[in-house]
Amino acid sequence: MSPDGAATAGGAADILVVDDSPSKRYVITSWLRRDGHRVTEAATGAEALELLARHPVELVVLDVRLPDIDGFEVAERIKEDPRTSAVPVIHVSATAIHVVDRTQGLSRGADAYLAEPIDPDELLATVQAMLRYYRARRRAERLAGRLTRLVETTAAINAATTLSGLLHVGASGAASVFEGPAAVAAASDETGALAVQVDGVGGLPAIRPAYPAQFAEDPLRGLVGTALFHQDGGPWWDAPVWRVVARAKTGREPLHIAVPAAGFDEDDSDLLRQLGQAMALAVEALRSYDEERRTALALQQNMLPASLPAFDGYEIAVRYQPASEHASVGGDFYEVVAVDGHLVAAIGDVAGHSLRAATIMAEVRHALRAYLVEGHAPGNTMERLNRMMLRFLPEEIATMCLLRIDPATGETHLANAGHPPPVRVLGGRVAIVEDRVALLGVALPHEDEVAFTLAPGEALVLVTDGLIESRGHTINEGLERLCAAAAGVGAGDLEQFCDGLLATLSADARDDDVALLVIRRKPAGDESG
Repeated sequence: MSPDGAATAGGAADILVVDDSPSKRYVITSWLRRDGHRVTEAATGAEALELLARHPVELVVLDVRLPDIDGFEVAERIKEDPRTSAVPVIHVSATAIHVVDRTQGLSRGADAYLAEPIDPDELLATVQAMLRYYRARRRAERLAGRLTRLVETTAAINAATTLSGLLHVGASGAASVFEGPAAVAAASDETGALAVQVDGVGGLPAIRPAYPAQFAEDPLRGLVGTALFHQDGGPWWDAPVWRVVARAKTGREPLHIAVPAAGFDEDDSDLLRQLGQAMALAVEALRSYDEERRTALALQQNMLPASLPAFDGYEIAVRYQPASEHASVGGDFYEVVAVDGHLVAAIGDVAGHSLRAATIMAEVRHALRAYLVEGHAPGNTMERLNRMMLRFLPEEIATMCLLRIDPATGETHLANAGHPPPVRVLGGRVAIVEDRVALLGVALPHEDEVAFTLAPGEALVLVTDGLIESRGHTINEGLERLCAAAAGVGAGDLEQFCDGLLATLSADARDDDVALLVIRRKPAGDESG
């Protein structure tokens, strides 16, 4: 029997014969058994209903006249029970043979009505006709249920953000779709080969560190598509399995799904191929995402300064952290250079989270360096950067804070184009440098700058918005948290301060990159480099 209690189409069936006459039961059951069917007998309506509750059958041959409950009511109860509502019922009777009896029987649940004396060929033909209908209905219901679970599984795997998570969802989904054990395997550059097995519906997925040996064969041989084949064992069951191998792009390791071969039919072959194709596409999407992310992160890291210049009497510390594991990369950057004896520093953020944002960041940073080499003041440099973006990058916007410090005097000139304001900290007192102009990429003047003197012992803390913006909090709340945390910059170790600031303000996973730049003028009398 198949997993849902129905024999395969065209095969023997489990049939219940209900009749209070032992001789009539013997005759009918003999005909059915000679035709290859498995027969259970009952002498009363109550016995028949009890047997049906404990042992699923595919067809009931039911006498109309029974000693306790008549056959009409028994048929009615069979059809009212969701567990047996689809089971065909054939009424037989030697006395209730009139049109009114047939009408009542058919209207109360019977699927066919035979009057005695019954011809054995007519009975067997009626049984086969009812079984064809029953099995077709059961097959359609089974397929509809599996298709529904396939759609749910496909939606879940497309929402997965890691290969491990995708395989967990895929293995659980395959177990649900095919109502039994399942195993899936795939590989990526970051995780290597992974396999996940589920022992059955509702089972807990168990992750394996590598492919099992039975997943070594690749019938696609580098081609794109799906291949379904039968193999004798495993990977974790001592029984034959059906396995689909799917690949969405040439040159990639294929995806594998294996399910036990028991009860597997032609409909399941199509479903397994569809699931394999959907999972292979989802795996390829994750691989492409990971590749783009790694490329962008490498670009960002390579575009940041490899080392920082030293200035007598000043300490400088920087940090760059990419967004949380599953978020896209962005265009955050910082810059610290020495220009004509001045300390020039910048921190900025190109709008967007993608490889393009990282490449735009590189263009802006290179243009910034070129203008700085020409000796332009911060405000004039910002104006030139804005004109460059309007001409060559008209669809892009960015924020930037640029400052130039005279190391000898601490005189500072600062231009801020829409960036989070820097924080000045001296003796535990915190002040925000509020003066800002429009973002870069907006057709407005950008030459304004603010001047102040960085006093001995005073520090400047500059961050990108990823550190102070978060879900559920406004930018002003983020600035308040930054000011509270920055008050402790003091005269302690600047590197430890940066680590503590990041730990305090980014305890949760972030959706954006973070750049941090801290410049501290040493107290008077401590002017060593």
